[in-house]
Amino acid sequence: MDSLPNAAWIAIAGIVALVSAIAMGAFSSKNQMPVEGKTVLITGASEGMGRSAARQMAQKGAHVILVSRSAGKLEEALAEAKAAARNPETQRFHYITADVSMPDYAEPLLAEAIAWNNGNPIDIVWCVAGKSTPDFWAEVPLSVTRSQMDINFWGSAEMAHAIIRKWCAPDAPVIPEPKHLIFTSSVVAFFPVVGYGPYTPAKAALRGLADTLVQELEMYPQKVKVHVVFPGSISSPGFERENKTKPEITQIIEDGDPVQTPDTVAAKAIEGLEKGQYFITVAFLGHALRWSALGGSPRSHRLIDTLMGCLLPLVWLFVIPDIFGKIRKFAKQNGHPVNYQRKASTA
Repeated sequence: MDSLPNAAWIAIAGIVALVSAIAMGAFSSKNQMPVEGKTVLITGASEGMGRSAARQMAQKGAHVILVSRSAGKLEEALAEAKAAARNPETQRFHYITADVSMPDYAEPLLAEAIAWNNGNPIDIVWCVAGKSTPDFWAEVPLSVTRSQMDINFWGSAEMAHAIIRKWCAPDAPVIPEPKHLIFTSSVVAFFPVVGYGPYTPAKAALRGLADTLVQELEMYPQKVKVHVVFPGSISSPGFERENKTKPEITQIIEDGDPVQTPDTVAAKAIEGLEKGQYFITVAFLGHALRWSALGGSPRSHRLIDTLMGCLLPLVWLFVIPDIFGKIRKFAKQNGHPVNYQRKASTA
C-alpha cells in the first residue's frame, strides 16, 4: 500500500508530460503581458520573490516602482533593478515606503506613483507583500491571525480596490491593451496544512476575491486582467522567519516538498503571466494542488486542467489518509497542542 501514492504520482506526472507536450503547440500564443516601456508597481519588493520580480521586470524593459516598509532594503533592491535594466538610458525606477497592513495606505501610495509616472496610469500592479507566522490557530491569540489577514489579504485587497477604481473609472480611457492586477496567494489556498491556521484564511480569501473580480471586471468597458500566483516554499528571509514558529508536525507534513529560490519562483510566475494564465503555479506540487481544487475558477488550459481535475481525486484517495495519519500519530505522541507549544518555546 505504501507504494501506491508514489505510483499514482508517477502516473500523473507521465500524463502531464504527454498532455503538456501535445498542448504546447495548441496553446502557444504571443506574449500576453509585455512589459517593455510599461510601468510596473510591486509591493513587497525589498526582498524575496518581490525583489526578484522587480529585477526580472527591469531585465524585460519595464519602468519599476518598488514598495516596501524598509527604505534601506528598497535602496538596495532599486540599485539591483537599475543594474539589470534592459534599456538603462530610458528606463526609470522609483521606490515608495509604505506599510500595506495599515488601513488607507493605497490611495496616497498610488497618488505618489502616478505623479512620478508623469500623471500616467500604472500599467501593472503586482501585490507580493505578505508574511507567514505558522502556529496552531486555536493556541495563539486571535490577534496573530488578524495581523496576517491585515498584510496578506487586506494589503492586497485595498490596493486592488484603489487601482481598479482608477483603471475603470467612468472617464478612464478604453484602450485595446489591458491593465494587469496580480495577487500573490499560496498553495495552502488549495490545500490547507496543519500549522498554517493563522495564515491560510488570508490566502484563501485572496483566491475568493480574485474569482469574484474576474467576473465583475467583465462589466466594465476598460480591460483589466486578474492573475493569482500560488507559490509554495521560497528560500527567502521570510521563509527563515517562518521556520522559527513552524510546528514540528507542519515540518513533518512538508517533508520532501520543494523549496524554490525567489528567482525561480519569480521567473516561473512571469512565464505564466506572459502566457495569460489566471491561476499560476510554479512547481509540480502546486500544479497538482491547483488541478485538485479548481472548482468554479476559470481554467488556463481547458483540456489539461479538466483532465487533471478528473485524475487528481484518485491520488487524494491515498494522500489524504496518509496526511491525517501523520497528524493523528503526532497528536498521540505529543498530547494536547498547548503542551507542545510550551515545549517548543523552551527549546
